[in-house]
Parts: sequence; structure tokens; C-alpha cells
Amino acid sequence: MADYEITIENCNSIDTANIGVEKGCLNIKFGPNGLGKSTIAKAIVSQARDDGTLAELVPFKSRGKTGAPQPKVDGIGDISSALVFDEAYVNLFAFQQDEVVKNSFDIFIKTPEYDTAMADIEKLFYGIKKAFADRPEIEQTTKDLKDLRDAFGKPNKDGSIAKSSKVLKAFGSGNKIDNIPDELLPFEMFVKSANPSKWIGWQIKGKEFLELGDTCPYCATALPEPEQKETALAVAKEYDATAINHLNNLKEVIERLGKYFSDGCQENLDKVTKSKTELTAPQKTFLSDLKNSIEALIQQLDGLRTISFFSLRDVDEIDKKMPLLKIDLGMIDKLDSEQTRAVIDPINTQLDKLIEQVGNLKGQINKHKAKIKKTIEENQDSINGFLKSAGYKYSVKIISEPDSYKMKLIHEDLSEFVDSASAHLSYGEKNAFALVLFMHQVISEDPDIVILDDPISSFDKNKKFAILHQLFRGKGSLRDRTTLMLTHDIEPAIDVVKSMAHKFQDPKPSATFLSCRQGKVKETFITSGDIRTFAKICKDVLSENIDDVIKAIYLRRHYEILDNVGLEYNLLASLLHGRAVPNLKAENRDMTTQEKAAAETEIKTLIPSFDYDALVQQIGDAKVMKAKFLGTDVGYEKIQLFRIIKGQHQDDIISKFINESYHIENEYVMQLNPHKFESVPEYVVEECSKLLQDA
Repeated sequence: MADYEITIENCNSIDTANIGVEKGCLNIKFGPNGLGKSTIAKAIVSQARDDGTLAELVPFKSRGKTGAPQPKVDGIGDISSALVFDEAYVNLFAFQQDEVVKNSFDIFIKTPEYDTAMADIEKLFYGIKKAFADRPEIEQTTKDLKDLRDAFGKPNKDGSIAKSSKVLKAFGSGNKIDNIPDELLPFEMFVKSANPSKWIGWQIKGKEFLELGDTCPYCATALPEPEQKETALAVAKEYDATAINHLNNLKEVIERLGKYFSDGCQENLDKVTKSKTELTAPQKTFLSDLKNSIEALIQQLDGLRTISFFSLRDVDEIDKKMPLLKIDLGMIDKLDSEQTRAVIDPINTQLDKLIEQVGNLKGQINKHKAKIKKTIEENQDSINGFLKSAGYKYSVKIISEPDSYKMKLIHEDLSEFVDSASAHLSYGEKNAFALVLFMHQVISEDPDIVILDDPISSFDKNKKFAILHQLFRGKGSLRDRTTLMLTHDIEPAIDVVKSMAHKFQDPKPSATFLSCRQGKVKETFITSGDIRTFAKICKDVLSENIDDVIKAIYLRRHYEILDNVGLEYNLLASLLHGRAVPNLKAENRDMTTQEKAAAETEIKTLIPSFDYDALVQQIGDAKVMKAKFLGTDVGYEKIQLFRIIKGQHQDDIISKFINESYHIENEYVMQLNPHKFESVPEYVVEECSKLLQDA
């Protein structure tokens, strides 16, 4: 009995499904397409997460019907979290614009050990962080300082303030809000309003209409005197709405910052901002110096506010760096005021305390860096080793970001990182990458169950095993995790149960075959003995108590696989084609009596009751053959009998399936016994049954 006996009911096309899952190991569920494997995955995940999505799996036949059975999942026990690898994972999480996988930092670096080390380092910064927290006004002050700094814009090459800057646009030609020209004094209440730029803009818009005549374009009042019209036009000559807007905004910022300027600075700033005329060269120099002082204070405040492991990560000599973080108002004397010192002194005091512990800080940061470096190397080596063994020309590199780490993609023919990886990788490459990245996410998040929904069917044989090995045998793999792999590809089962079983032990994986009939999914365990060459399967079936026509089907297949297409093969082929006189197809002639007898004698060593003439009569009798069809429950045998009866199906797709089951072109060397494992899809058998019933 499995650790989890999971029952799924009324989910999409599944009426009932009974699935066993062993805890702490790989559980492979192999079955044909269309069986409902993805539904099984969704049902288990929905129940584990308890997120309400199970209701989305209501079968179509039950939708809109009162009292209809609802989706139900039992038996998951203590499973309460799940991660699923499917196409949605590849599209949603893997191959982001600027990193290989979404949240690569959380997946590859941010372990519990990492968090503990970061918390210990953050404790050392507590005093400085608290000094900022105790003065909440620092945030607004810093914002105002940045607004004032930004108003200076990009300087000229000689370092002087550009004429296009907000500062010079606002004050460069004098403060025309405080110093209104005499002819515009009638508009004083508007110029000195809370939002003068809006009024000025409105006034200027009427200028072109004022030039049409001697009537006010706003109130239609006559303007008989030239002076009246000139007064109205003077607003556009004296004022620029944008410049006035800058002036008004900067005045407000400067007023809020006033207490942080030194007395001398405040006095000079008043002269500049209230000047009636164009600024002088010394005044512009003063503004440039003020901008530099503001920039210096902002940089130091930001540096201390954001002090962290990341800000010191790339500093070689932390003990020499720390004293340089101290804010010396004597060097930025334009901001050396009593109020500024009230803010800065507590921060400097806490910095002094941190400097006293600089040895401890340096040690913890270096230790943490070493652990991160080791983690990065291990993850890179793991992924790159897989990529190399699987034959991919890509590798990954985890690089440091200002406050994080990101995984980047590299191609061996390109010197720089590959951005938008999904645009360059093939479908198979994306899936392979995504699977390995998914494995690392599982290790990071540690869910109760991992579900792989048909993960490797699209790969060639070598890459399939490389991925399987990486997922369940590599260092830091999913080996000891409860993993459910749903697939229509038998090769994973062959690898872990038979051909490479010695590599997949401790814990030993389990493999089962899923089949579905009339909405009921059941599973059959696959053992090493169940995986055999089809030649061996055919020989084994011949010893069972089944109909001789069915035995002839298996024996013909046996000879074909061995490329033994002599008399015996031709006799069986003629039989299954209903030829009264057997022939040799390659020679385009009938068999002689002696050849027929010799072939029969050889066949009787394997099918003792074989009688060509008696069996060919049965094959020619539609009722007898239909009875044989109905008499077997094995889908493989049904479609072979159907082929004998009907030759081909009217549906080309079903005909192709039947023909490829009859011949060997698309078969694996190793496979399951179709007499035991119901590998033929139910719909194919049903279509064949319908045609025979209608006959």
C-alpha cells in the first residue's frame, strides 16, 4: 500500500482515478495521451493548495446541473503545498527579460542560512537606521533637497549653470513675481496668486485674438486707448508661464528648506531669489556652490540611510571606508545650521558606535560574502555541468546587482549576456533549462509534493537521461522529495526501473502504467520484468491460453522484429490477409505445397495447434472474427483483429495508429506487454467497435 492512496472524482473527463504515491521518492505514472494526466496534476495541486480552483475541474457533462457530482480529491494526507512543472511554468517564470528565471535571487541565493547572516549584519546597522526613523522629517527634507538640486539641471562643460535650467529660468532674469513691472501692477492679485502660471498661460492664449482688433477677447469691452491694449499685451512680453511655474515651485521648496541653510547662505539666497534684475556672475557662482553642497549632503544621507551588506559588499577596506561616511558640516558650510546639526549629529553618533565595531562588521560581511560565493559556484557548476553533458552551448552565471543577485545566460559564441533568452532558445532548450531551474526552485521553496507534467517527452534519448539524472541523481537534486511524474513517454520508466535501475536507488523510484476505460483511471505497477523487447513479449504470449489467430498476430510480429521474413513470416502474413493460397510477397509468387508444409511445421513448434487452412477459413468468416474481437479485452489485440476484418479505418488518424501498431516502425526496442498493460487509447478501440457493430 502506498503512503498516499489518492482518489480523484468528477474532474474533467475523469469519473474516478486511484493513484498511489510513495513519500520521499520519484513516482512515475506512464500512460497514453488524452488519459487525463494533466487533470490528475491539477486536481492534486488544487486540493493541496486549497485555493478554490478544484471547482474549475467540473466535468462538462455536470455543468449547470443541480445536484451533479462535484470534483473531489481524497487521500493527500499532510500534503499542503505543491510546485508544478508544466508549460505554464516555462512561460510564466523562466526566461525573463533581464534574468534567466524570475526571482533567481530568491531561488539560488536566499536560503535560510543567508537570511540569518543578513539579520545578524543588519543588527549592527540598527542604531543608524533608528536615527533616521526618529526624525521622520528627514525624508521630506531629502526630497526637497533633491528637488532643488534637480532644478540646477545638467551643468555646462565649464561647470556653470545652464540657461535652460529651472533655476535660471525662474530667477535668472529677476524675480518678477515679487517685482512686478509698474505697467502690470493692475494684475498684481493674479501674478501673486497661489498659481500664477495658470493665469499667465490663460492670459497669453488670448494674445493672438487681441491682435485682431481693439476689443478685449475675454469680455468684449472696447479698448479705445492704445495704452490699454499695450497693457494687456505686456503680460506676454514680461512673463513666461513655465518660468513662473518653476519660480513658484522653487520658492516653496526654498522656504521649506530655509532652516537648514546657514545664516550667510540664507541671506545670499534671499538676494538671489528676490533680485529685480538679471543675476550677476558672483550670484551664479554662489548658486553653483550651493548646488554642490546640496549634492554632497544628499549623497551622504542616502549612503547612511541605505547602509547595508550590499552597500559594503564590494568595499575592499571597510575599516577605511566607514569614517568617510561621517557627515562633516564644516565642509558643506552653506548647510551648517542649528537645525541641520540637530538632524546630523545623532546619525554621526550612531556611526561612531558602528566604527567601534568595524572589526566585527568586516568579519561578518566577509564571511557572508564567502558563503554566497560558494553557493553561487555550486549552483552554477550544477546547471552548467548539466548543460554541457546534454550538449547545449549555453551556460549561466550569477552576477551581483546593486541590492541583489541575478542569473544571466551566456552562449559560448557570444561575449556578452543573452537578454530575452526565450527569443533565442529552441523549444527543447527552453524546456530543459526550465526543468533544471525548476529543480532549484523546489529546493528553495521545499513543497510537500512536486509534480512534473510530461516534462521530458520532447527530448532525444541522451537529453532525456541527462535531465532525469540531473533531477534525481545530481547534487542537490529532487531525489528524496515526493515527486509525481506524469508522462506519455515510457523511457523514464525504462531508465529507472530497468536499464539504469542501479543508478536510481535509495530511495527506489516506483513506476506504474495508467489506463482509462469509461472514465475510470486505474494503474498497474511496472516491474523490471515487465519491460522487455517486443520479440520476447511475443514469445511469452504464445505460451498463454489464447486464440490461435491472436497467437499468429504476435508471432508474425516476432518474426518481423527479428527481420526473419522467410517462409514462416510469409505464411503468417498470408494468413492474416486471408489468402487461401499463401504467397511469397518479395518473389511475387504463390508458395509451393512443400514450402507451406515446411513453414507450418516450424510454426507448430511455437503454436502446436496451428492449422493454416482452418484458420484462414475463420479469418474469412466475419461473424467468427467479430466474436474474436468481442472475446478479448486487450486493446492491442482488438485493433489487430479489426485490421484483419476491415483492413483500415475510415478515419486516417485512427488508421495510422492501427497500422503503426501492426508494424514496427515507431516502436521502442523495449516496451510493455500490451497483453497486460492497456496501452491502446480507449477512443481507438471504441471507434473500431462501432464500425464492427454497424457492419
